[in-house]
Amino acid sequence: MPNGILRVAGHVPSRVVDNRRISDWAGTDEDWIEERTGIRERRYADGETATSDLAAIAASRLLGAPYEPHDIDALIVATTTPDQPQPATAVFVQERLGLGAVPAFDLNAVCSGFLYALDVADSLLCAHADWRNVLVIGADTYSTIMDRTDRRTVSLFGDGAGAVLVGRVPDGYGIHASSLLADGTTTDHVRVEGGGSRRPAATLRDPGAHHFRMNGRAVKDWAVQHVPKAVHQALDESGVGLGDIDRAVFHQGNLRLVETLADTLGIDSRKVAVTADRYGNTAAASIPLTLSESHRAAPLHRGERVLMASVGGGMTAAASVMTWY
Repeated sequence: MPNGILRVAGHVPSRVVDNRRISDWAGTDEDWIEERTGIRERRYADGETATSDLAAIAASRLLGAPYEPHDIDALIVATTTPDQPQPATAVFVQERLGLGAVPAFDLNAVCSGFLYALDVADSLLCAHADWRNVLVIGADTYSTIMDRTDRRTVSLFGDGAGAVLVGRVPDGYGIHASSLLADGTTTDHVRVEGGGSRRPAATLRDPGAHHFRMNGRAVKDWAVQHVPKAVHQALDESGVGLGDIDRAVFHQGNLRLVETLADTLGIDSRKVAVTADRYGNTAAASIPLTLSESHRAAPLHRGERVLMASVGGGMTAAASVMTWY
């Protein structure tokens, strides 16, 4: 019996940070930001809100008859901004949701994390015949790792969470295929250097080592080459043609990246879901949050074909093809 997404939900903080505020911080022009990125605003969590808080709010919207906390067999949280180095952010979410003593763990594939986690959830359900539902969350608070003087990064990122409930669906529906890629020769493209075993937090004298850094041009060039590769691998394995796709959800790195990927793949822009303009790049939350917003605006109907694809640090790329149930 195949597995698919049964429910989807998202959550963003209430604080809006517009381009004027970013331009004040970074000494840049607000029109330049929108022209280059397509982003008008993004959301920031307040100082008391952690990644697990956003994740728990999004996930709580999935629960309720017939899916109660005791019906969840595992929890996976994709994030690169955990509440703390240990324990996993997932166990804080587990406690907030009142889940039982089920497996709960984090996964780090940067902005591709959600699709990696979705594939893991699918595999776990295939491996455990007695399991029925796995909760998968993508959540990040990149406002906590931004260098607000660096216009190349602070203009892009926002905070948010998205969650899906993955469970059994009838034959012909659900996740048909996924493709996951990683390239360890490109680790310098996206990075936070401080706080790990190589540069422990206790020994750091450079506060900038805790800030997010990115080579935007290198990321875009890599994405244009490898995201289509992941997409075509998933499509070939699924037997679904690109022309059969009804809705496409790309990682919302910025609006220009979304447009470039759609053009490269030849997907009609009317089929492409967008949240980058109002939420920016929410990292691991990007795809489930965008799927949730798209579903809320124009509900997915049974039988619709959905393509999801992402690029992330590592570098990583991922794609998943499914039929909505």
